[in-house]
Amino acid sequence: MNNSQQRGPGTDPAVRGSERSQARRAELIATGRKLFADTSYDALSMDDIARQAGVAKGLIYYYFKNKRGYYLAIIEESVAELVIRASSTHDLPPVERVHRTIDGYLRYAQHHQAAYRAIVTGGVGFDAEVIAIRDQVREQLLGAIARGAWGRREAPLLARTALIGWLSGVEGVTLDWLEHQELERDTVRSLLVRGLGDTLRAIEDFDPSCPAPRSPVE
Repeated sequence: MNNSQQRGPGTDPAVRGSERSQARRAELIATGRKLFADTSYDALSMDDIARQAGVAKGLIYYYFKNKRGYYLAIIEESVAELVIRASSTHDLPPVERVHRTIDGYLRYAQHHQAAYRAIVTGGVGFDAEVIAIRDQVREQLLGAIARGAWGRREAPLLARTALIGWLSGVEGVTLDWLEHQELERDTVRSLLVRGLGDTLRAIEDFDPSCPAPRSPVE
């Protein structure tokens, strides 16, 4: 038996090195999320980021190549959290699922405002890669809604179009709410839930193969 077999796969130096590398990358992303939550993209230099992270600037270049790569990695991580929060409700009854999904979405936006704004408005200027990430979020959310309403992730074209309209409204309402925050989150959630119920009933009127949930989502 050779030395690597005696150590076992869990203690292989290459494995340990990979785990340390992944942990360090995750730490840098966590630091970046905090920094970009309070400061605009243009206002943060790589020197600022390295100083706040307590690392050499070269380490950030090693993991992310440049500032934009670092920013995109942070946005992708934020998107993953948003989708998890908004769609991890499949074991709940349909009405509660809708409330929890929208509440999770609003909670994320409220506590990660800079990342949320970047996701739904396209990032720095008009960033095609951030727009692509935003479209992924929309697809995930549309799939979660379709599964909750009709038991399948794929929605017919008319239903999809109507839900895209509702989701665009959700983004606009959420951005305006973040700007003023004079309404309670529960009030905003109820407003969005009511709008979804109206949208699902309109979809049923046009396409009976997509019946609205019998119990009102309000």
